[in-house]
Amino acid sequence: MADEFVRNVFYYRRFYLDFFATLKPEVQKKFNWTLKLLSTVERVPEKYFKHLTGSSGLYEIRVEVGSDIYRVFSFFDKGQLIILVNGFQKKTPKTPKGELELAEKIKKQYFDEKPTR
Repeated sequence: MADEFVRNVFYYRRFYLDFFATLKPEVQKKFNWTLKLLSTVERVPEKYFKHLTGSSGLYEIRVEVGSDIYRVFSFFDKGQLIILVNGFQKKTPKTPKGELELAEKIKKQYFDEKPTR
């Protein structure tokens, strides 16, 4: 993995950081590795970063540690800037509707607050 950045990751407010703080150290380590992958690899494997069909341009960052599965929602701003929002531990095959709705709401809030230039 190269250390040259091809895109930047931004934590909007404290949504991701608050989620990250609740995770076990081995899960935090895997998230850090995955975010570095997102930042430095041109074509990120879908196993780690997947577009959510039926959403308004949301993506999920996917992390597995043992039998535990975690997801963090994100979206793009200005092409190469990835905005991280809410995360959760996935316990069912389908993405929880409430988590997806929260991500959509946070994304709207982000763009509503963003100054236009």
